[in-house]
Formats: sequence, C-alpha cells, structure tokens
Amino acid sequence: MVVDAVIAIGNDDRLNMIGIKKVPGGTMRDSFLVNGVAFQKTFSYAGFEQQPKKFVNPKMLLLNIELELKSEKENAEIRLSDPSQYQSIVDAEWNIIYDKLDKCVQSGAKVVLSRLAIGDLATQYFADRDIFCAGRVSEEDLQRVAAATGGTVQTTVNNIIDEVLGTCEIFEEKQVGNERFNIFSGCPSGRTATIVLRGGADQDGNR
Repeated sequence: MVVDAVIAIGNDDRLNMIGIKKVPGGTMRDSFLVNGVAFQKTFSYAGFEQQPKKFVNPKMLLLNIELELKSEKENAEIRLSDPSQYQSIVDAEWNIIYDKLDKCVQSGAKVVLSRLAIGDLATQYFADRDIFCAGRVSEEDLQRVAAATGGTVQTTVNNIIDEVLGTCEIFEEKQVGNERFNIFSGCPSGRTATIVLRGGADQDGNR
C-alpha cells in the first residue's frame, strides 16, 4: 500500500499529500488504500443524520469561515439608544446567517466543508436541501481535499464561481470499524492518497 500511495501522488514529492489514518480494531489485512482523501467524521450537530451520505460527481465548497449564528453576535458590538431597536438587530443577525447559507446553496455544491464550525442551524438548513456538510475539518485534511478535488478554500461566500469548487467521482460517508469516515475517491488531480490502517491495538497501526 505504501508503494501504491507513493505512485498515486506521481512526480509530486510532497509526502504530506499521503494521509495516514489509524482505526483500532480488525486486523492489518483490513487496512486499505484510498486513491483520494479520507478522514474521520467530524463533530456534527442535530440534523446531520438527515443529510445524504453518498454523492456521484458532486461539486464541493471548501470554506474557512464559521457558519454559526453565534459568530455574528460575537463579532460585533452594537450600542442601542432605544430598547425597541433590539428586535431589528436580532432579525439582522438571522438575515446574515441565512444569506450566507443561501449563497452556499446557490453555488451548486452538494458537499460543504469548513475548517471552522458549522452549527446546528446550518446543518439542518443543508439537510433540508440534500447537502452534506462537515465543520471543524483539520487544516491538513482540508488542504488535501483542495489539492485532490481541484477546489480552492474560500474565506467568504460572496461571489462564489464554479472554478473554485472541487469535485470527485464519488463522495461517501462509510463505516470503518467503530468510526465513520468521509471518503473522496476518483479525484481529478490524482495526486493524493490515504492509507487507512487497521489493527487490534495502536501498536499494530504503528508498524
């Protein structure tokens, strides 16, 4: 598998394009190679179970922003001279987050990943529109997904063009031992690989 992984990244000498994930349980024979990217399912909010777990040729949006209502509250200081203005401020906060989510949907992406949190409101919003999302994806995994799928990590949801979206032949969430994994295979760049190591103990995965 190691040889196949190195061959998979071609002439690219960036070994960080090879991911190694350890999943206790099973035997070493249960280990496998993904010609693409795989990482453990991140923390998820209510509504996640309603999201689709498999797509064929999906477009994917890669973000480095929070999609949480609280982020709007924490990033601003507002002084009110009239208590009646409070409701208008609350409404504005909701409008801001819904505008962000709507722009994600309008991009055409079926998979939305972010290095920062994607909260319960956003998770349910995406689920209702048959979109998969995952927040708090590690920097390393997000960059590998970008390299593999041809996507570009965005710091805003404004003016998203098709060229910044990634894609792969198959995206699926799959059970591996006691863990759930997000797996991106058939990636157009063909310059990434992930080795998923199985074993009855941590020592097995360190060999």
